[in-house]
Amino acid sequence: MGQNLILNAADHGYTVVAFNRTVSKVDHFLANEAKGKSIVGAHSIEELCAKLKRPRRVMLLVKAGQAVDDFIELLLPYLEPGDIIIDGGNSHFPDSNRRCKYLAEKGFLFVGSGVSGGEEGARYGPSLMPGGNPAAWPHIKSIFQDISAKSDGEPCCDWVGDEGAGHFVKMVHNGIEYGDMQLICEAYDLLKRGAGFTDKEIGDVFTKWNSGVLDSFLVEITRDILYYNDDDGTPIVEKILDTAGQKGTGKWTAINALDLGMPVTLIGEAVFARTLSAIKSERVRASKILSGPIPKFEGDRQELVDQLEQALYASKIISYAQGFMLIREAGKEYGWTLNNPAIALMWRGGCIIRSVFLGDITRAYRAQPDLENLLFDDFFHSAIDKAQDSWRKIVALGAMSGIPTPAFTTALAFYDGYRSERLPANLLQAQRDYFGAHTFHVLPEYVSDKYPANKDVHINWTGRGGNVSASTYLA
Repeated sequence: MGQNLILNAADHGYTVVAFNRTVSKVDHFLANEAKGKSIVGAHSIEELCAKLKRPRRVMLLVKAGQAVDDFIELLLPYLEPGDIIIDGGNSHFPDSNRRCKYLAEKGFLFVGSGVSGGEEGARYGPSLMPGGNPAAWPHIKSIFQDISAKSDGEPCCDWVGDEGAGHFVKMVHNGIEYGDMQLICEAYDLLKRGAGFTDKEIGDVFTKWNSGVLDSFLVEITRDILYYNDDDGTPIVEKILDTAGQKGTGKWTAINALDLGMPVTLIGEAVFARTLSAIKSERVRASKILSGPIPKFEGDRQELVDQLEQALYASKIISYAQGFMLIREAGKEYGWTLNNPAIALMWRGGCIIRSVFLGDITRAYRAQPDLENLLFDDFFHSAIDKAQDSWRKIVALGAMSGIPTPAFTTALAFYDGYRSERLPANLLQAQRDYFGAHTFHVLPEYVSDKYPANKDVHINWTGRGGNVSASTYLA
């Protein structure tokens, strides 16, 4: 990533100083990929800082965590007030909050920037999501926007917000990526295990989908994967162990959603699906003990493909709606002014979740910057209405076939919960008050002297309990 970003910046007319703690890599880089370009090598951090013009702009691309703090401390003796340190790794946003404050106290400017697009994106145009000390933005804006991907001529990069806002948005991006990947895998499973499609036939399906509303990077690469055969003619995907790894950003998203009280259910289920896949030996034992239906699809194959396309589209809309709900709540909680249209635009090109319908999200937020929920936008409201019947049939098919569809199912459950004027949480509150005296509030139409408005009410349900509540309604 670092090497390719350097080459990208050099291609755009910038002179870049390259440093790696394994200095032999610097020499190899200069003699090969960087040969003839406006790239200068450095063999120490002191030399790196000495060769940079002020304000120095030092971008780190190292493993998240302690390594970032260690490199910052190594840099500080050679920097001057006003110099800028940019963390381009997948750091957790609370760490970026801390680093931004710490460096500001010392007179330095900190930027925590999400960088998405993988090695190819870094080389030819990534999605960049910078946040941190706003005083740094004028000094890096032209560089970042020049090297970023472009969508309809607009750079997929803009200032996100203060402190760790950039890394927060990258975290949510990665969480949505988890959800998209899980949805695609469930569609693959329904076609293969449920309906008996070959990998080639499923690849053909994804080829068609990639020319319509599902046009996206992840659908595109899934097509390529399903077409890719080993030397013996067998699809390589069939030889891969079915245990998924993860680096933590999806988990961070789910945890933060719980902390902020936001129902980001699809990303949560995508994380749990990976953890379920990881207990492979236990699943093998369970497969020999636990019974369930044997998939036996006897319907029209093209109709199934069309229904799956709509179900996948609707579920993706839910995932993005949930992601922007979390971003909205984070802005309130952390005091960040976040630009939703710019965030959607950043994700339109160069990044892993780039897709055609992010353009529709950008248009929705540009038309209504304070849009409460994507589902309230006419375009997305209509899309969900159109997809709803197919979506429900796919979830039912998965359940009746014994094929797990946690992401499809939770997306639909969220939609039905979100559109419900009344949920059974009234009974839940009664249960909490019964066993723990946790209190409840009454509906507006039942407000009275006995049940005052916004008053924590406790009932002695059995006649044997106390009359004093144990804790508040919101506990």
